Amino acid sequence: MNITVAGMGYVGTSIAVLLSTKHNVTCYDIDKKKLDLIDKKKSPIDDPEIINFLKKKKLNLSTTSSPKTAFKKSHYVIISTPTNYDPVTNKFDTSSIELVIKEIKRNNTNNATIIIKSTIPVGFTKKVKKKYSYKKILFSPEFLREGSALKDNLYPSRVIIGSKQSYAKKFADILVDVAELSRDEIPVLLMKSNEAEAVKLFANTYLAMRIAYFNELDSYCAVKKLDTNSVISGIGYDKRIGNHYNNPSFGYGGYCLPKDTQQLRKNFENVPNSIIQAVVDANSTRKDFIASTILKIKPKTVGIYRLTMKEGSDNYRDSSIQGIMKRIKKKGIKTFVYEPLLKEKTFFKSEVIKNLTMFKKRSSLILANRLNNELDDVKEKVFSRDIYKRD
Repeated sequence: MNITVAGMGYVGTSIAVLLSTKHNVTCYDIDKKKLDLIDKKKSPIDDPEIINFLKKKKLNLSTTSSPKTAFKKSHYVIISTPTNYDPVTNKFDTSSIELVIKEIKRNNTNNATIIIKSTIPVGFTKKVKKKYSYKKILFSPEFLREGSALKDNLYPSRVIIGSKQSYAKKFADILVDVAELSRDEIPVLLMKSNEAEAVKLFANTYLAMRIAYFNELDSYCAVKKLDTNSVISGIGYDKRIGNHYNNPSFGYGGYCLPKDTQQLRKNFENVPNSIIQAVVDANSTRKDFIASTILKIKPKTVGIYRLTMKEGSDNYRDSSIQGIMKRIKKKGIKTFVYEPLLKEKTFFKSEVIKNLTMFKKRSSLILANRLNNELDDVKEKVFSRDIYKRD
């Protein structure tokens, strides 16, 4: 098959690399720097499996920033362009998806099946099918973790397709065929597009709710002077709860959870609810609590150690530590940033210190959402709620 993947982020790069082991895959992006990296067999994102595949596997992979070249002969086009929640308009910005659909209609000669992998509001697929008079558009949610996106495609927890048409079943077969698991080990669910869209939003909001729950547990323990680890351990042995997504943090963040929870809240606009709104509010409450705790310490300077969400990730979009940083800066606390991924000299008007030793020396308090062994020599300076060094 000729398959085009539009958008070389976590989702797009991982699925493009995997599908190119058995199909002819074209990577399409407007960012030529990402395409140049792929051409050089280098990954545009931090993912060990992708790096390994690009180096060692024989892949039928090409790149282009030309819509005509990208879409002309495609049998399938996977759209994984970024969609962001706009708090001003209170809507998802899905313009990147629609731009790609327009280019497909303009340039494709094979009546390609369009698969949307970007996160979208419930009802979006139906809307664009009607708007662009294009029947073969379906939604297939991804369930990938940053830093292990390709691995999660190799070993999928399930494959969900928002259509029951024959072309949808064929695409499900393509995804199953490139996985490492056997066909019997991968649940395949074909459903209506609205239902598939809801699965994505509800799944991520549940994860956000779980993070918020254990963060509030940690806030309680901090105020009441209880050992958070003991309480979480006692809870986690209950098999109905389990020992996962339970590591305290400064709040949830990243590509998916903030925007997906806000989008689901928007979809609940005319439906009675308490929990969905509370999940969004709880994340802000946690950041307020962490910031107020730091202010009580009265540090002269605060060093922000890493902006990324977690170990093994190069994403710092909407990372929770930024929320803490902004709050304490408003109160007049001077902050520095240590983030090797940053090329800029400042971040939110705070100095970026490139040298870790100098960063440690100049910081009277070091704020770390996730701990790292390179902070062991200054652990008396470190403020973190991380217990397990994971998640």
